[in-house]
Amino acid sequence: MQQDIRGLALSTDNPEAARAFDHATEGYLKYRFDASLRLKAVLQADPEFGMGHVLKGAFMLLGYKRDLLPPAREAIAAAARCTARATPREQAHVAALGHWADGEMERALAGWDAIFAAHPHDLLAFRLHHFCAFWLGRADAMLEAVEAVAPRWEVGMPGLGSVLACRSFANEECGRYTVAEAAGRAAITLDPGDLWAAHAVAHVLEMQGRRGEGIAWIAALEPHWAGGNNLMHHLWWHRAMYHLERREHDQVLALYDTRFRDLGSPVTQAQPDLYIDVQNAASMLFRLSLHGIDGGARWVELADKAEARIGDCLSAFTLPHWMMALAATGRWDAAKRMLAAMRDFAASNAGTTAPLVRDYALPVCKAVAKHAQGDFAGAVAVMRPALGGMYRLGGSHAQQDVLEQLFLHSAMKAGLREDARMLLERVAGRHAVPPERRVGYAEAARAIAH
Repeated sequence: MQQDIRGLALSTDNPEAARAFDHATEGYLKYRFDASLRLKAVLQADPEFGMGHVLKGAFMLLGYKRDLLPPAREAIAAAARCTARATPREQAHVAALGHWADGEMERALAGWDAIFAAHPHDLLAFRLHHFCAFWLGRADAMLEAVEAVAPRWEVGMPGLGSVLACRSFANEECGRYTVAEAAGRAAITLDPGDLWAAHAVAHVLEMQGRRGEGIAWIAALEPHWAGGNNLMHHLWWHRAMYHLERREHDQVLALYDTRFRDLGSPVTQAQPDLYIDVQNAASMLFRLSLHGIDGGARWVELADKAEARIGDCLSAFTLPHWMMALAATGRWDAAKRMLAAMRDFAASNAGTTAPLVRDYALPVCKAVAKHAQGDFAGAVAVMRPALGGMYRLGGSHAQQDVLEQLFLHSAMKAGLREDARMLLERVAGRHAVPPERRVGYAEAARAIAH
């Protein structure tokens, strides 16, 4: 039996497999493009290493793509077979992963929670919990987990930077910006290439309206990002968000074409329809459209991918973004098929995601379509009941913002001033910058004030 870099027992007798497991896990924690190659080295060193198969299954599920479910289940089955006599901690990893594959997210979160409660240095369990809680809109669970674990970590321990990065993001999403910024900057001091820490601080700067600082923050850290994965795209999207707030539309489009939606990039080509990249692209083009900036052919490649993913509802928050692409290109038959597939998914699937699709993603997607067709009152009517729980689709405050702008723009176009006022008050209660100083809200805020 070996140990990982943090002293946790690993049920393999192969020291090379244990070292490769540490390397692959770090690749996941630090958002390295070569993480999957690192994983291959684990299973080449020991094909019967259960935690290697756990990592393989997790990597598949992290893609939130229906086509990846069968290989994920195969990996989980292999992990179960290979951990039949492993440690209880490793067996608990397999069980949690199985719940995730089955869509039973509350059970998965509870499983990971139990692991790092007993083993606070199990960064894999902690990080998977952080990730999945985020995509369920559970900022409270993210914060509770990291504040419980953080005191058990000491300076110099391998992986401390990842804990600090998660502490930064969890606190930011809960509006605790001082703690968030300090933790994120501390993580960057340990590793200037820590993408999750850079991302967390970028969120703080976004929420506080520190746009010039945000641009400088990302520009200064970018030289450290060599070998990063798609999270680099999301950071460039954040930079574009700062420029959008400054009405620097040319800069936004340049970042779109050469950074966060560069179709020639090897990172993009490896996963051309990855959920986070689609969210970045569609949400930015939609925001620009509200300011009269036509995304043109940029919408077409997104719409092509949207059609290919009809019926794939694993990422509930991505669904309105797919619909934005279909609506922007006038693909109404495809839009109807997408809505029908969402209804079928919601009706025929158990687990956590189906009711989220039914109660929130479906009405928001309908609102996207009605907005594009000029039925602004209809968009407001169908979306209004979903507003209160829309956060459960996942995504950060900065990401959910595009859906709130959809509602606000529809309300203003329809002359529904009370709905517009309600939306403005909703965002004012969460965002440190008042609506009057935010580009997507200022015009409506001025109109409502008079």
